[in-house]
Amino acid sequence: MNDKEFINRVARRAGTDLEGAGAITFAVFQQLRERITPTEACHVASQLPRELQVLWLENEYGDRDVRKTHETEFVARVGYYASLSNIEDAERGVRAVFATLQEALGSTSGIEGEAWDIFSQLPKDLKKVWLSSHEAHP
Repeated sequence: MNDKEFINRVARRAGTDLEGAGAITFAVFQQLRERITPTEACHVASQLPRELQVLWLENEYGDRDVRKTHETEFVARVGYYASLSNIEDAERGVRAVFATLQEALGSTSGIEGEAWDIFSQLPKDLKKVWLSSHEAHP
């Protein structure tokens, strides 16, 4: 999957235009990347097409601490950084990016390969969102 296809899928799933999908993707990537270890973040980046690697690795530095966010804060941060008008749009955006990222990583359920490695580092509440993202956005 290339970057254009990724953004198109996020736009369709989130019910937004391409610009909005790009903003949501960037916000989710930043929040998710900060929620996992720097080593795992590099592993994820290596699985993505070049253009998505740039979005994923923006503001990354190797000696950072893992940000211990849970679902409410995670979604609120995505909404803020993507300039979304309400929490429902942020929730829909998070699920859209999660589902599309899992596909880009070659996972149909969110628990194979690199997707499993992300899943294993999430708290229970975000694990539920990660696993249910395909149900909400087939």
